[in-house]
Amino acid sequence: MKKILCLLLILLFSGIQADASNIKFVQVDNLRFSENSEDSIQNLKTIINDINNQKDISFVIFTGNNIAKSEKNNLKKFLKTSKKLEAPFYVALGHKDLNQKKGLSKKAYIDIVKKTANRSVNSPNYVFVKKGVVFIVADGAKEVIPTPFGYYRDAVISWVDREIRKYPDKNIVILQHFPIYPPNENEAYRTFKADEYMKMLENHKNVKAVISGFGINSENDVDGIKHITTASYPAYRIIEIIDCDTPNPTIWSTLK
Repeated sequence: MKKILCLLLILLFSGIQADASNIKFVQVDNLRFSENSEDSIQNLKTIINDINNQKDISFVIFTGNNIAKSEKNNLKKFLKTSKKLEAPFYVALGHKDLNQKKGLSKKAYIDIVKKTANRSVNSPNYVFVKKGVVFIVADGAKEVIPTPFGYYRDAVISWVDREIRKYPDKNIVILQHFPIYPPNENEAYRTFKADEYMKMLENHKNVKAVISGFGINSENDVDGIKHITTASYPAYRIIEIIDCDTPNPTIWSTLK
């Protein structure tokens, strides 16, 4: 009996240790939530319930085009509804989210996120850490004249570079709306400064993945970095980093 009990305890603690080195999170892109659309409200509630029924979700990242029109009421309702998620959630910006002329500049957007979702962020570019993995949220959206192509300004690329350098011994994952790989064949949707961004990443072997939206559903390995893009809701993506505390974690994803 004692031998059986010891074996059960060993198996139990082994399982805990294995789980402790994994991170599972959810990416939702292109949700385009509207407070005036019952279908839109129900879609968000459905995805929240679905995610809440998943096991061991560390966090949810909405990677841009979170609202259908750049209006404060849309954003507030989206955030209040998303607070029903049992896991913490974070947001990146897409071109649908911003319109400075209509009162939703980047500053106004982030101020509403801080107030409504209780997030201590002061910029659309920010960092958070989960189980030792550093997640960098990068902003490629334009606010003055919003357009459907991304534009990672030199200042943003330099900021990402500096943040990566702060964590030389940590695995890093970048979260953003506009993909830098593969390049979009449609010129109307291409991402400017993508080549400069990719060149900067070549200097950092601890960047393990770039998670983007606004593209085709794809996974590509380039120079040791996994580039994952998720086209749009209603599909969402579950991403798991296995053995995230090792120099070479395994990253897999699945669309739901």
